[in-house]
Amino acid sequence: MTKHGLRSGCALLALGIAAQTPAWAQTAPSAPAATTATAADPASDPAQGDPAQSDPAQADPVAGTDIIVTGSAREQRRFDVSYAVNSLSNADIQKLAPLNFADLLGKLPGFAVENTGGEVQNIIRLRGLPSDGGLVTFQQDGLPLFHENDGNFFRGDSLNRFDLMTQRVEVVRGGPAPVYASYAAAIANNITVSGTDTVRGKAQLTLGDTGLYRIDGYQAGPIDDSTYYAIGGFLRRHDGYRDNGFPNDRGGQVRANIKHDFSNGSLRVSGNYLNDHNVFYLPIPTADPRDPSKSLNQYIDFFSGTMNSPALRNATIRYREADGTTRNVGADLGNGRHTQFGNVGVQYDADYDGWKVAAKGGVSIGKLHFNALYSTSNPSDATAFAGSYLTAARTAFGAGVTRLGYAIAGTDGAEVYDPNAASGLVVPAQFRDVTSKFYSTQGDLSVTRSIATGFGTHDLRVGVYGSLYGETNEVAYQDYLLEVRGKPRTLDLIAYNAAGQALGSVTDNGVLRYTTTLNRGNTDASMYAFYANDTWELTPGLKIDGGIRHERYSFDGYAFATTSANLGDPTTLADNAVRAFTGQIIRSSLAPDITNWTAGINYDVTRHLGAYARASHLETPPSTQVTYQINPTILTPKANQYEVGLKAAFGRSYLYVIGFYTRYDPLNASFVALDPVTGRNDQSVPFVGKADIKGIEIDGNLALPYGFAITGAVTVSDPKYKSLVNANGASAGDVEGNQLVREPKVYGNIRPSVDFDIAGNAVQLYGRYEYVGKRYVDFFNNTALPAYGTVGAGITLTRDTWQMQVVGDNIFNAKGLTEGNTRTDQLSGQGTADAIYGRPIFGRNVRLVVSKSW
Repeated sequence: MTKHGLRSGCALLALGIAAQTPAWAQTAPSAPAATTATAADPASDPAQGDPAQSDPAQADPVAGTDIIVTGSAREQRRFDVSYAVNSLSNADIQKLAPLNFADLLGKLPGFAVENTGGEVQNIIRLRGLPSDGGLVTFQQDGLPLFHENDGNFFRGDSLNRFDLMTQRVEVVRGGPAPVYASYAAAIANNITVSGTDTVRGKAQLTLGDTGLYRIDGYQAGPIDDSTYYAIGGFLRRHDGYRDNGFPNDRGGQVRANIKHDFSNGSLRVSGNYLNDHNVFYLPIPTADPRDPSKSLNQYIDFFSGTMNSPALRNATIRYREADGTTRNVGADLGNGRHTQFGNVGVQYDADYDGWKVAAKGGVSIGKLHFNALYSTSNPSDATAFAGSYLTAARTAFGAGVTRLGYAIAGTDGAEVYDPNAASGLVVPAQFRDVTSKFYSTQGDLSVTRSIATGFGTHDLRVGVYGSLYGETNEVAYQDYLLEVRGKPRTLDLIAYNAAGQALGSVTDNGVLRYTTTLNRGNTDASMYAFYANDTWELTPGLKIDGGIRHERYSFDGYAFATTSANLGDPTTLADNAVRAFTGQIIRSSLAPDITNWTAGINYDVTRHLGAYARASHLETPPSTQVTYQINPTILTPKANQYEVGLKAAFGRSYLYVIGFYTRYDPLNASFVALDPVTGRNDQSVPFVGKADIKGIEIDGNLALPYGFAITGAVTVSDPKYKSLVNANGASAGDVEGNQLVREPKVYGNIRPSVDFDIAGNAVQLYGRYEYVGKRYVDFFNNTALPAYGTVGAGITLTRDTWQMQVVGDNIFNAKGLTEGNTRTDQLSGQGTADAIYGRPIFGRNVRLVVSKSW
């Protein structure tokens, strides 16, 4: 990762902003107060909120009048745009009470999510597109915090956290997303609070029955008559939804900005800092593979159990350097995903006699240290597992080995473990230690102009975007042997002679195999994009728009080659085949370029009824990570997306019905498979083909008398594989037409609510039913993840500037599984009709939120 790239990016950013910024001496003495955007006032600045409101971005009471800035040349009503979009205010987010950012998106149509991994790094899929999150671009105030959606073991939801400094979140699904962002089938834009003439703020305390303690706060207001500030953030400690034996989440973030108004625009400087630990939940075994009808719930509880364990708070990762020395690296499972990240941004907007200039840029620097325990093979019968190592033990420790027996690791065999007195099973698991440093500079400059002609009015926007970014990579995985129970102990498998004397050990202090996967490398990248979009309003209500974006990339990276080595300890088999650096460096360069486009037509019959149609083309270049991987499968997937929407908005009620079809070609369905013999988990299994997805989204709200309302979002789709083959020519004919892995056909939610007053207190009661249809863990659709539904409920009481909320999720403890065991089951399943290894949804949990506004 080059410092030169970072310095160059900062310099270009500063020059671009300076060139567009008027002198401070030209500052107007005061700026007009911001006003609430309404249907009659679509040009109001939606980023400033209403100074009369004490909470950021309260929801607009009239359906369809939410003002949208994401994916558009200028602000528009949600009803008027020709694409699928939602705008969620801070109050909306609090009412939805999501567990994490993925959970929030999962409340919207089109998003099928797996929010079971913890606070971050969850799975987010849009309209059946076969990507775990790489096609959803997260932005803060219109720019990504890291150019690529998938960093090295972090995604956009790792860097973007919502708190009281979130004014609203705008989410664009399909439509113009490929023109306004890179890697984007969807955009989730986290728009932050800015100060106004009114001093306002809020303090909030959240307590949960899962050991959750969180404090949020923000304050915003004027510095002088044309300069404003906003600052806020959160601190949080959380034991977790599952019992790790140590805290799951601890840390927080702070975000702040200063905004100065000129006579014709504004300049805003912002900063945010995140320092957070988030432990990652991985799949657990839920049934005995010897008899899948037998639950393992008595050993590892479905709702609270996890394979995470205090036994791995002091792990030692061992591998060999190129100079022949053995390296011992200490690691702590309780570290989780430790993200330290900072960003400084600038945003300049001005109107020069109808030429609207927008310049924004940011510099991000961060580092990640990630420790997690990943599932590998299914649990095995303990006797059979030991028997499989008997020959190797006799070869290593002599013919006198008569049996293998288990002991609790770290006791030198003194504490014997009898698996038949418990589940009768043992299970290997993979401890991962990942470190990465990353940087990203990004800048965007655009000009928008309205041009009146004899054939209507054009809103034309042209812009340029660029980024310099990179990251380092150091990865070591090694395998442990565990008992099957919650918070398992690590086990040693010891070789004994007929007299009961220990002659050696298959394992070493619980380590089944020292480092089986070892990677080290670096990548630096640069890219630039030109884009343009024109919205042509031919007559009132009839609009045609089109846009194009062309991107060029340059990737340079390298990887350290590895081989297998015996570290030479004669008392154990655990170090017989350890990965070692050879000293060879494999360099790689890549220069992809892509072109995206979109075209749409919108016709509003009235201000309450309308329809639109849109086509878009998305190309996603490879990630820079391919330059520090050895023998990766490199493709540029392409998605042609088509959608037709009907929309209606009357008062507080609205209905959006959208039919969509996507052809994804080529589809890179390659995956990294575990070798159960060597434990290696760095070799790609290439599968390339196509995917066809067609479906319908329904997003609506029905406002009823006496404060009742019913809100819902439902998606019905048919995601299928087409022409899937691997690089060796093996046919996957049995996969043709099968349901895409982990993609449901039906998913959605319905949310009834009622608002009323009691003795001057505003009361809101609400419920939520969420449904996820059947999915499959494998290409051949052999093993299903059964459908499930959950029920949630909440109540909010508001009195003056005080508010109290109680909300509960999955209150009836419904059972549902996500993910499966992706290291081993993606090709042909788990050998059972329904999954017996997976990541369960969280059980019943309740949170209390108390806040005070001013």
